[in-house]
Amino acid sequence: MVSNGYQSGFGNEFATEAVPGTLPVGRNSPQRVAHGLYAEQLTGTAFTAPRGSNRRSWLYRIRPAVMHGEFTPFNQPNLHGDFSHAAVSPNQLRWDPLPLPATPTDFIEGLYTMGGNGSPDAHAGAGIHMYAANADMRGRYFYNADGELLIVPQLGRLRLRTEMGVIDVEPQQIAVIPRGVRFAVELPDGQARGYVCENFGALLKLPDLGPIGSNGLANPRDFETPVAAYEELEGQFELVAKFHGRLWRADISHSPLDVVGWHGNYAPYRYDLRRFNTIGSISYDHPDPSIFLVLHSASDTPGTSNLDFVIFPPRWLVAQNTFRPPWFHRNIASEFMGLIHGAYDAKAEGFVPGGASMHNCMSGHGPDAATFDKASNADLSKPDVVTETMAFMFETRGVICPTEQAIAAGHRQREYQACWTGLQNNFTPPKA
Repeated sequence: MVSNGYQSGFGNEFATEAVPGTLPVGRNSPQRVAHGLYAEQLTGTAFTAPRGSNRRSWLYRIRPAVMHGEFTPFNQPNLHGDFSHAAVSPNQLRWDPLPLPATPTDFIEGLYTMGGNGSPDAHAGAGIHMYAANADMRGRYFYNADGELLIVPQLGRLRLRTEMGVIDVEPQQIAVIPRGVRFAVELPDGQARGYVCENFGALLKLPDLGPIGSNGLANPRDFETPVAAYEELEGQFELVAKFHGRLWRADISHSPLDVVGWHGNYAPYRYDLRRFNTIGSISYDHPDPSIFLVLHSASDTPGTSNLDFVIFPPRWLVAQNTFRPPWFHRNIASEFMGLIHGAYDAKAEGFVPGGASMHNCMSGHGPDAATFDKASNADLSKPDVVTETMAFMFETRGVICPTEQAIAAGHRQREYQACWTGLQNNFTPPKA
């Protein structure tokens, strides 16, 4: 398989072929496909979805996807998909980075579920996972029938060999693998760690800009979709599927990454977070974190997302007579935060790259005591230039149910709430 580059744009109708003459002209499924290939449609939305939101691609492949052995259960004890029975407390939670494995562990084996809500059959909610791996996926391929995967690397590069081409991502880039697309993961740096959000709901899309206008936030042209590339391999391989919350495996005698050409608008893509055009206040206060929204999955309630993906990139803070870091807050939404690079301006210590925090619906959170004191006494005549940082947030409208393994994890910071104990009672009422 050879990667020949990327095509730019979000949700575009792409057409790409690794062998000239592969794509049919004027029809999608001719009686005989060029080069002896098979035509196969991959559909990511309802057939009757409005044209503007309909997502499907036509694949022209060496063998159709139906060719594999019988699926049987696949054991991966750290990956969970049922969030309906968890006993959830309102406690604020925080973790150190997921430890890197001591034995050979590939991307699938290295997935570790932190929590989630909803379910794949309801087409609502999300699963939140982390990964830590030190081995390539060899002879193993994977697809997720439950949702699309938003992959956020924190340590080490990933090479995602997909049916529709190759995507290379590094920390401060993200990749999205649509529901059903088959892929394998290689680790160019020998080890990798990061975060994965499994979106059960409507496909991720760019937010509307409203009063911002025509420019700002993530620009569509900065999203990159791979060009066609294919593997023609035969042997004894394994196809792993996530279906209805569980993992399954089947023998397969060829590489399923054998798509020679494809056209459509349902495909994997990557985005460099460093290209995000940050918006902010230039007078006083600061807007809600929705100004940092990169992608979101809409829900059946207008103005309310099933899932938001928000980043906190380098930026200038210039607001006057204003507490510049994020203020203390309680939200109807629930938040899972991670740190990709550097330091987060709302925490003095304890929240490190590769770590995570979870603040559920109406659980209070905000700056720790040291950050509050520093920001309350800062010289606001000068701008605060926030550099060397990249944090993100998965925000959902449903409560995030943490898994038992996340609660019991040795790398959970059990004294997390102590970071607020230094906040003093400074109330000084006027004397009569």
